[in-house]
Amino acid sequence: MLKIYHVPGTRSIRVIWLCEELGIPYQTVPVDFSPAYRSSTEWRALNPVGKVPVLQIDDFTMFESGAMVQHILDWHRPTPLEPERATREHALYLQWSWFAEATFARPIGEIVNHRRSFPGNEVPAVIEEMRGRAKVCADAVDEALAGRAYLLGDQFTAADIMMGYTLMIYRRLVTPELPANLEHYWSRLGERPAFRATMAANER
Repeated sequence: MLKIYHVPGTRSIRVIWLCEELGIPYQTVPVDFSPAYRSSTEWRALNPVGKVPVLQIDDFTMFESGAMVQHILDWHRPTPLEPERATREHALYLQWSWFAEATFARPIGEIVNHRRSFPGNEVPAVIEEMRGRAKVCADAVDEALAGRAYLLGDQFTAADIMMGYTLMIYRRLVTPELPANLEHYWSRLGERPAFRATMAANER
């Protein structure tokens, strides 16, 4: 049984969504997201930087959502959620998976960090710069989706899970308005039964 330490709306959504797509059992463990608990010795023993998610499999513990996604996929290969390795399709899969977190999510996360560090005293120019960077990323994904159902074409993959979460926080923290291709893509993701099950689990 996989244990996913979870806070609603956070990156643990990626891991839950993957489990739903693969049809594998998991358990969500609610986490106290208060600053006091996240800085506690108890929580830092599971995640040394105080963030979520954390994944436990028997006596093995790991953090970092993208790594969790890949580790679970490795258990279930071959799977249509990951292209065959050492192919161009797999290279694109890696590109979009990493872009979703390392490039696209980064300025969105900085908006959160800035507001947390300067509550009530945020600098509008800083927020606007981060929003601008995020919008450039949204436009890049929109262009890549022209004529495509998903990032790699007609086949849904775990790269879409990685990107889907980033779009979720983009819509919440930057703007709910998406370019046309990205809007269709977001709607398509939302129609997936596993996504709907994930959203239900997200609130537990």
